[in-house]
Order: sequence, then structure tokens, then C-alpha cells
Amino acid sequence: MSLAASADRPVTVVGAGPVGLVTAWSLADAGLPVRVLEADTVNRTDWRASTFHAATMELLAGIDGGVVADEMLARGLRVPRYHYRDRRRGLVAEFDLGLLADETRFPFRLQLNQQRLVEILLRRLQELGVAQHFSARAAGLDQDAQGATVTTDDGASYPSSLVVGADGAASAVRKLLGASFEGVTYPQRFLIISVAEDLRAEVPDVHADLAEVSYIADPDEFVFVLRTPESWRVLFPIPPEEDPAEALDPTALQRRLRGFADIGRDYGILDRQIYAVHQRVADRFHDGRVVLAGDAAHINSPMGGMGLNAGIHDAVDLGRRLVRAAGAGGGAGDLRGELAAYDTVRRGVALDYVRADTHRNTQMMAERDPAVRAENQAALRATAADPAAARVWLRRASLLTAVAEQGIGRPLDAAAS
Repeated sequence: MSLAASADRPVTVVGAGPVGLVTAWSLADAGLPVRVLEADTVNRTDWRASTFHAATMELLAGIDGGVVADEMLARGLRVPRYHYRDRRRGLVAEFDLGLLADETRFPFRLQLNQQRLVEILLRRLQELGVAQHFSARAAGLDQDAQGATVTTDDGASYPSSLVVGADGAASAVRKLLGASFEGVTYPQRFLIISVAEDLRAEVPDVHADLAEVSYIADPDEFVFVLRTPESWRVLFPIPPEEDPAEALDPTALQRRLRGFADIGRDYGILDRQIYAVHQRVADRFHDGRVVLAGDAAHINSPMGGMGLNAGIHDAVDLGRRLVRAAGAGGGAGDLRGELAAYDTVRRGVALDYVRADTHRNTQMMAERDPAVRAENQAALRATAADPAAARVWLRRASLLTAVAEQGIGRPLDAAAS
């Protein structure tokens, strides 16, 4: 069975976030007919995800002559080192991504709010002639021998050779498919506050040498800090009993920020949001002519910046497989086999790498047992101090290990070996 995408039955990508747009872009770059459906009326601005790892930049640089990756580099902030810290004792371990300079062109974390990538991709897709339909919320989904049809809540129908659900954690496509979303929801929620101040210049004493990405452990209130081109962002856990409206009260926001670093005045708050934290993976990533990618397929704690990155890896992996299944380069592709391989590989990465590592990072930040916390910190110091061990750590954290071991869009004969 090949992917017979045509102007009448293109691949339909549901969701105009980073994952959906990378999927559409990779297909359009290969000449496959594709359209994008998005439930919102306009492109949503979302400050939540902002980290792009080395493995992700390598993948994006390999599409469309690297035009999008080049613009990301021009607009983003390169962060070559990051810290694990203790809120009371200061620096625990520093990891230098420069150790990976011999195997990647991107030995840093690129900090760029995900909405900037969305802006770049929407413009590029328009240049490539890809149809973009906003205010098009998926409400129905049917499959037949030729493909699948998405019906939107305004009654419009979109016959498709294949449907990609990249419509986020509350995915309508996943629900219409009847796929379960197994896992847990953390009792605490996360509060992210974006501030105008340069924290590294303003914070006193123990935080004076703060890295632009810092994981700061504390048994009572851990903190995650990172810098983007627009702001510094500070993440706090919110106890389950705390009312969200109270947590977002301006006085409460200032109190939390001053508890982390008192600069002697109110902070300039640019953005704030609270969201629930989950570790969930769909029971299947494809069913017939319907595929799930990104948050529609797996969601996790933000500790480690893997959610957005793993979703983009889904998109590139799927794109390569669909191009082969369309018979690019001659011959009929094996759509059924490619989608089965996508399901196996990407679901395995979500379980074995993303879920495991982000959960470990979150637990380590919040560890309450002093002995366990000391043991964790000693292990981090030892790892960071040993270049060989640090390299192994960094390769996994940047998803280079996952790509090397599992591949991205690896051909079926290679994927089976």
C-alpha cells in the first residue's frame, strides 16, 4: 500500500503548532500535496516551550536547504552551558555542551520561543503554496480504502490520503481515533513567570553566577530558570491545594519572585501562566490512515526541554517515511510498514527516553530526603567533572543518543535490524 497523495486528497495535518507545521513543511519540501487545519482563529502565541536541542537543530537544518534553521539561529539565543544548582548552597554541577563540538554543528541549546518557529514556518509554508485553514476544528473522522476524511465543526469535509493529528495534548484527532492516553498527572502544577529583568545581572549572592539555563533543586520549592531572547523565565511548582487565581495574583507573583531573588523592587512581568503537568503516552501512534505526533501522542514534564524536541523528531521521522511511502524516487512505497515502524520507534523513544528522563529530572529537583538529595548531587558533580561521563550525559540530554540508537525515518530494512 502506497501513499497516493494528490491535490484532491492531500495529507491533512491537524494542528498549526511547531510539530504540525514541521510535518507539513517536510512534506511540502519533498513535493507532496499537504494542507493544514487549525482550530484557533489565528496563530496562537505561546511562551511555554523554548528550548531546541542539538539533535533537533541537526534535523531542521537538513530540510529545505536549512533556510528555517538559519533563521532560528539568527533570532535565537545560543546557550553553551547549563547548571544544576541547590537553592540554598548554589552550584552543584555545570555541563558544557562544547564537549559535543566534534559531533554536532550545534553544541548548545538554542533558546527561542516556539511561537517564533511557528511564525517562520507559516511564512515558509505560504511561500511553498500550502493551504492553511484556521477556525477549522476537527469534529469528525472517517476512514476508507483511499484514506481518511476530516470533518470540521463548521460542516466542511477534507478528504485526505492520510491525516496527521498534531493538535496538542487535548487532541481532537486522538479522541476521535479512540486512542487511550495512559499515564499520570502530577499533583502540583507549574507556574511560569517571564520577566524583563536580566536575572544574571541583578540576582545577589548565591545566584550571582547563574547560567542561562539552571535547574535549582529545593525540597520546599524548586525553581527552573532559563533565558530567551525576549525575557528570563522562572518556573515554580504550585501545590495542589493552592488556588490558581491566587497564585496568579500580582502580589503573589512578586512574592514568589522576590523569594527566589529579591532585587529590591517589583519585577517587570511580561507573561505568566499555570498549567498541569502530565506524563502520558498514547496506546498507539497510528491507526490505519491516521497518525499522531507531538503532544497529541505524548506529553511530559518540561524538565529537560524534551517535549517540543521529541515532537519535532516525530514530525521529521514521519515526514521521511511518508515521502518514501509516496514512492518518491520511483517505485511504490509501503505505507503500512512505514507507519508501523513509526509507531514502534517513536512510541519507544517517548517511553524509554523522554518520559524516563523528564520524570527523573523532576523528581531530582523536588527530592525531600536530605540523604537522597545529597547522593543525587554527588553523582551529578562526579558526572560533570569527568569529561567522558559528561559527554554521555550530554548526548542523552540533547537527544543525540536517541537519534543514534533509534534513527529518524530509518528505512524499514534498517529499522528491523
